[in-house]
Amino acid sequence: MKRGLLLIDRGSHEDDVRQELQYICDKVKQKGNYHVSDYCFLEVIPPYIEEGVNSCLSAEIDSLTIVPYFLYPGRKVKAAVNTAIRLQSKTKVKLTISKPMNLHKSLIRLVDEKIQGILGKNNVVSTRDGVDVLVIGHGSKDPNARSALKYVADGLATSYRNVSYCFLEIEEPNIKQGIDACVKNNPDFLVVVPYFLHKGAHVKRDIYEDLNPAIASSGIKNVFFSEHLGIDDKMVDLVLERAREVER
Repeated sequence: MKRGLLLIDRGSHEDDVRQELQYICDKVKQKGNYHVSDYCFLEVIPPYIEEGVNSCLSAEIDSLTIVPYFLYPGRKVKAAVNTAIRLQSKTKVKLTISKPMNLHKSLIRLVDEKIQGILGKNNVVSTRDGVDVLVIGHGSKDPNARSALKYVADGLATSYRNVSYCFLEIEEPNIKQGIDACVKNNPDFLVVVPYFLHKGAHVKRDIYEDLNPAIASSGIKNVFFSEHLGIDDKMVDLVLERAREVER
């Protein structure tokens, strides 16, 4: 039986995003023994969802598992899922849709690794209870999106002195408010975590437009910026787990 897997991502003009998605797809194909593994985009640039589905179907597969590659269960995910559902009527190949990449313990472990990685890179000698963490998410009008970020922050809370979160846009606390809240805790070391899947425009530029001036005026001396989630094998394993949940 030939199985296919298709990631649906939001979409970005950044080449780094395509490279990261291709890495994830290649690893998923190898580890999950899929006949084909590919990606498409909800918006911004092609290939869009219908193109992505048709490309996979052209490989003459028997089933296709569609994985919404989103960290939050918001409106973007609902739009992606609804588009995919409509395509079922156009093919006899069974289309199965998984949950998005949220509310899973592997995300907590992955963020923890990013924190420890940047501390080690900067030769920071401190116990975990001497480190504060600020997780920056995108922001959404869907209330479930906040709960997804809070889940990660709460999961880290027992490991560090203080863990808080804020948003790039749409929701509060915004980045300035997030840094101001950290100042009140008088941290010796603050690790800022960009909670984003890709090294897109948000990670490369957007968050720093607010973050740099907020930190400069905060008086916090030791601030470190971790990597985004990116091309990590934990994300590969999470994609495979989400796929297997619905394939079973």
